[in-house]
Amino acid sequence: MFNPVIYYCYDAYCGWCYGFSSVMKQIDATYSKYMAIEVLSGGMVLTEKPVYIRATAGFIQEVYKTVEEQTGVKFGEDYLWHINNPDDSDWFPNSEKPAIALCILKEYYPEKQVEFAADLQYAMHFEGRDLTDDESYRHLLEKYGINKEAFYTKLASEEYKELAHYEFQLCKQLQVTGFPCVLLQTGESKFHLVARGYTDFETLNTCLINVLKETIVK
Repeated sequence: MFNPVIYYCYDAYCGWCYGFSSVMKQIDATYSKYMAIEVLSGGMVLTEKPVYIRATAGFIQEVYKTVEEQTGVKFGEDYLWHINNPDDSDWFPNSEKPAIALCILKEYYPEKQVEFAADLQYAMHFEGRDLTDDESYRHLLEKYGINKEAFYTKLASEEYKELAHYEFQLCKQLQVTGFPCVLLQTGESKFHLVARGYTDFETLNTCLINVLKETIVK
């Protein structure tokens, strides 16, 4: 019998995913005892050449209040400073390093994937940490008791970079075109889209229950 798996496709730079973190924590608390929950980084911001925060700051200025209103999350002043003062910011967003960090963290504590993803997003969207800066992860290593030398060696390695890019490709194979996105796998090749974009807990939970009833109970 196939054991169902919940896939949460997100990106550390996705503001809507930041707002969705509390919902996923509820899903994790509700379902993690019964099935695996896998967090996949989607690679939303990948560029061959670094792109200054100015390129997206205007869009974020327009959207972040909507995210706050619809999700109840709050963006921190330290983060918003970079958004409201892009000409003075030194940020060049790139999804690769936080994706690598997540791969490493998942290796240590696979059962805490949802928590790690939420921590990474809080670090940037509330605390204003630059996720392209190695030092932005140090507080998480202290929180979870992860050896700093081992972590930073892996963060700079090709092996974990390849793991991160594998996740980017897997999201594409799952036909994920936006974040957040939640899929429920009920068979070797059976995937059900249960959330696309921000979805409240009650709606997502009901969808999961209905799919499980239709596919597992039969």
